[in-house]
Amino acid sequence: MGEIVAVYGSPRRGGNTSVLLEHAVRGARDGGARVTEIFLRDLRMSPCLEIYGCRKTGRCVIQDDFQKVHDLLQESRGLMLASPIFFYTVSAHTKILMDRCQALWVKKYWIDKVPFGQWTPKRRGLFISAGATKGKRLFEGALLSVKYFFDVLDMELWRTVLLRGVDFEGDVLKHPKALREAYDAGRDLFQAVRDMDEK
Repeated sequence: MGEIVAVYGSPRRGGNTSVLLEHAVRGARDGGARVTEIFLRDLRMSPCLEIYGCRKTGRCVIQDDFQKVHDLLQESRGLMLASPIFFYTVSAHTKILMDRCQALWVKKYWIDKVPFGQWTPKRRGLFISAGATKGKRLFEGALLSVKYFFDVLDMELWRTVLLRGVDFEGDVLKHPKALREAYDAGRDLFQAVRDMDEK
């Protein structure tokens, strides 16, 4: 059975999105999944330098911690991505990961010449996010970025867990319903991955 990768995109440990993702990971593991956790804040990862060294093979040529993350993402059957909202999009740590996956976009659409919009999802992704305000459009920018990030991974945005009105560390603990939602989403993601594998 393929592995699930959980990516923590928060700049702080124990933040609200981290706690939500921890619950999702627990749900997946309780369901029988093998989950590898990645903490972006602990990695040495350059932003994309747009040097297009990836045009030959579709692999980024910058040698840093992204290389092992690349391999884990490619080997995964499901992905849990968690990021707080900064200026209506994902954190800088998360955006660096997304931008480095430009190499995968190059491989998919330039090298392999996959027609836009004409591919079948092979994997499923869960996005978890929290933001301080309660604005109706709070998650729109992040969701658009995540959707197209998942695209290069041949992954559909399968489900989201989105929580408004939390900012300071520990605020999420006042929302047991959201914690349960994250747990259930992690468990259900593993089941969805298994269902996809059985087709």
